[in-house]
Amino acid sequence: MRKQVQKQMRTWAMLCHLSALFAWLLLFGLVFLGIPLYLPLNILFPLLIWRLKKVKYPWIDFQGRESLNFQISLTLYTLVVIIFSLLLVLGSCGVAITTNGTVNEIKSVLDGLLLVWEFFIIGLLVLQSFLITCAAIKAYHGEYYRYPLTMRILR
Repeated sequence: MRKQVQKQMRTWAMLCHLSALFAWLLLFGLVFLGIPLYLPLNILFPLLIWRLKKVKYPWIDFQGRESLNFQISLTLYTLVVIIFSLLLVLGSCGVAITTNGTVNEIKSVLDGLLLVWEFFIIGLLVLQSFLITCAAIKAYHGEYYRYPLTMRILR
């Protein structure tokens, strides 16, 4: 009986991490279907699991906080990059317009910024997938895992 409870606890701890990855897949599916919806589901799904199961299992409390801290940090980092990118686009377009830049010059600047943005997003998704998978495996095996570069908002 005790082994069953431990397995169930480790499974829920693993789902705290993997639910954020599922949220990203769900959002990409919605965008692919033409529904441009952005909700912080990568925060909402682990939050739901954490809130429902943290009282019953202390292991889920630790893993849920760790997952939420990582997802909140990732969301904040992404917002900073989006704001920086918008400022960069506005600045480069402003410079191109004030120096009587042609449409081709403006287009090439925006294409370059878009290419950098695409590489950043792809890299971020690959890194996030790798880190979440590692955390989920470690949580299932009962090992502690701390995400790198994470702000500890929930303590």
